[in-house]
Amino acid sequence: MLNFNELHTPVMMTEVLDALSIRHDGIYVDCTFGRGGHSASILHHLGATGRLLAMDKDPAALHSVEANALLQDPRFNLIHGSFVELQQYAEQLGVAGKIDGVLMDLGVSSPQLDEAERGFSFLRDGPLDMRMDNSKGKTASEWLTLTDENEMIRVLKTYGEERFAKRIAKAIVEARPIETTRQLATLIERAVPLREKHKHPATRSFQAIRIAVNSELDELEAGLKKTLNVLAFGGRLVVISFHSLEDRIVKHFIREQERGKPTPKRLPLLQTHQPTLKAVGKAIMPSEEELSMNIRARSAVLRVAERVVA
Repeated sequence: MLNFNELHTPVMMTEVLDALSIRHDGIYVDCTFGRGGHSASILHHLGATGRLLAMDKDPAALHSVEANALLQDPRFNLIHGSFVELQQYAEQLGVAGKIDGVLMDLGVSSPQLDEAERGFSFLRDGPLDMRMDNSKGKTASEWLTLTDENEMIRVLKTYGEERFAKRIAKAIVEARPIETTRQLATLIERAVPLREKHKHPATRSFQAIRIAVNSELDELEAGLKKTLNVLAFGGRLVVISFHSLEDRIVKHFIREQERGKPTPKRLPLLQTHQPTLKAVGKAIMPSEEELSMNIRARSAVLRVAERVVA
């Protein structure tokens, strides 16, 4: 069996374990298996009767050395799929409403960034793919070819908060088809007239295109809602976000489940909101020690909520 200490250490490991408040006989879900760092640590803290369900959209994650090792543990199930399907999987396994903790570690995993052929990084030249699940759907290259200029501008502005969205979209339309990450990164560098300190000009656009290709924000909203149908009373929802768009969705979801939707002041209050979640503490950031060892943790934000209605 794989020693959990031998795995790549994911972001905010200690904080995640504390937030989940793991019971030895509990049932937990790792919605974003990646290379199994969080899953291995959760299993390490579970007793013989505990269970862990993990899932990942990326087929490579399911066929990794780490996955094969962890699958030797009878307490562990690994499924190819998105957390949008969380309730379906929980019902199939007979654990819906019995889960003690759900973890979502959002964004791109280190192996995905490090493998040039996945097309996520402008620092490595490779095919412009960017699909989390590269077994289906349009690649980033195909998306750029098929998307009209106005929609591209909207995506770059909304998902990348890119101030030069019009310039970049125009340059892409004129140059397409664009097949590689280097082609796209070079094109963006030429289109952007100003540089942000310590940030590559393509950073925002690559983020925006990746979010669009994978429908990341729509899936996050849908996945968060599914957790309400699978968590047990007192169960914890733990989410790590890596940019403000994700974190805003998570924060608003928790607040809405705790306090209800805002009601216009002039309208009468027809019914009292019944909370389904309560926030546990404030947003947690990586420690200085972790940041000194892992630069990819610099933008991470962890939020925790607890199920309060059975």
